[in-house]
Amino acid sequence: MPSKTDNSSEMHPLFPSGEWEGFFVYFRGGEQHKMAFHLNFKDGVVTGSGADAVNAFTWKGKYSVEDFTCRMVKSYPTHQVFYDGRADENGIWGLWKMEFFTGGFHIWPKGNVMSEAVEEVEKISESIAV
Repeated sequence: MPSKTDNSSEMHPLFPSGEWEGFFVYFRGGEQHKMAFHLNFKDGVVTGSGADAVNAFTWKGKYSVEDFTCRMVKSYPTHQVFYDGRADENGIWGLWKMEFFTGGFHIWPKGNVMSEAVEEVEKISESIAV
């Protein structure tokens, strides 16, 4: 697995290669569907693989350190989903599209502040449900 110090990976802090996590939603305010995956950023090209409740998938796309955009195709065995987002210090946010469906997404490097915040909210939710 490439690290931030691996010369073959992107060195910009908004596009770190490694383990990522996040979610997608089908409509505004909809249920968050979690996903976990690995991304590799190098020379404007992003690749990776992972899994979510739908199935295993691969990523392939392009990113820009000039305008902080990231466009990827998420390929499942049966279909593809197009992701178009912008990067900031909290990860990559944007919209996904496929045929007649669209929704939002947010992904971030595993272990960052957003990851810790999500874990804290889940703990609080579990304690309230008891």
